[in-house]
Amino acid sequence: MNDPAMNDQIQTHIAVVTGTRAEFGLLRSTMHAIQAHPSLNLSVIATGCHLLHPDLTYKQVKAEFDIADTVPMQKPAQNTRADDAQALGLGISRITRSFSALKPDWVLVLGDRIEAFAAAAAASIMGLGLAHIHGGDRAQGIADESIRHAITKLAHLHFPATPLSQQRLIKMGENPATIHMLGSPAIDDLANIPPLANQKLDELDNPDTILLFHPTARPAEIEEHDTTRILEALKQRRTLALHPNHDPSRQGILRALTNSTITTHSHLSRQDFAGLLKSLSQQTPKGFIVGNSSSALIEAAALGCPAIDIGPRQQGREKPDSIIHIDNINQLQNAIQTITNLNINPNNHPYGDGHTGVHIAQTLANIGPPTHDTLLKQCTY
Repeated sequence: MNDPAMNDQIQTHIAVVTGTRAEFGLLRSTMHAIQAHPSLNLSVIATGCHLLHPDLTYKQVKAEFDIADTVPMQKPAQNTRADDAQALGLGISRITRSFSALKPDWVLVLGDRIEAFAAAAAASIMGLGLAHIHGGDRAQGIADESIRHAITKLAHLHFPATPLSQQRLIKMGENPATIHMLGSPAIDDLANIPPLANQKLDELDNPDTILLFHPTARPAEIEEHDTTRILEALKQRRTLALHPNHDPSRQGILRALTNSTITTHSHLSRQDFAGLLKSLSQQTPKGFIVGNSSSALIEAAALGCPAIDIGPRQQGREKPDSIIHIDNINQLQNAIQTITNLNINPNNHPYGDGHTGVHIAQTLANIGPPTHDTLLKQCTY
């Protein structure tokens, strides 16, 4: 690593690659901290699901940051696993062109999606420094855990969110000197986000429950069937359903939502989503979130909003005391009856102090541009 004392005059160029609205919500605080740091230059590449119609969530990115490049990958009507594999190949090729033009010192990615993997593969093979946020987590997803760990093995700098994730990286043979356990940027801006205003709550039909259910690579018919059963269990509640990720078989979930009378939205901004979670946590009795999203285990937990986690998608992820996990939908009705009686301490989570973005930016500034030795990787055992 470089001598931090010599980096005051060094301008280190960081390219942040973002592919989804959810992951952008987690990256925002780090991107703002990089942008504000006098020793760092920020370039933003928007790719993947940001560019899909009709949402075009890259506009949310553009509202806050200059976008250096946009990289199409997926197509709206194509979301099989084979389509994802083709999109990955396209992303690697096109992101390589972006990196060749921008010449970043470090490429920064978060999580486990194919957009992050495309950027990681391109950066590593090109000989650029690769930094990875939220490595070492366990979450089964579709191919999420495999992709996350693959990015770890490509990365030269690691920002795990929890002590357990840090230990997994060490057990995977990563050099402890390259691992900086700084918490999750998902927590950073939550304290400053107010509960959702009454007018906005009225626009959403005053929900007391959020449904956020993502596909898990099962046939679309099974996803539709299970979503329909969840909706049936929630029929006595004022439920707001958000659209699932652009993952294989999402059309089954969308069919179930379309065929119901439930209030649905394609997505909420991070400000509105966190504000709604905060509003649910302050209701009497508390409202809650249902589904299989990581936001239930991270942001909702930090805000004291209870959650019911269904099925295997988040299997292995750390679960604070605000979570009821159920293996299948047969257990959902009992979980609904007990969820509002949970004794929740919103400070009882492992995701840091709420300043992760600033800590990551300062660490990148201290390290400076990667050296030849920085880019050499070898398993430590």
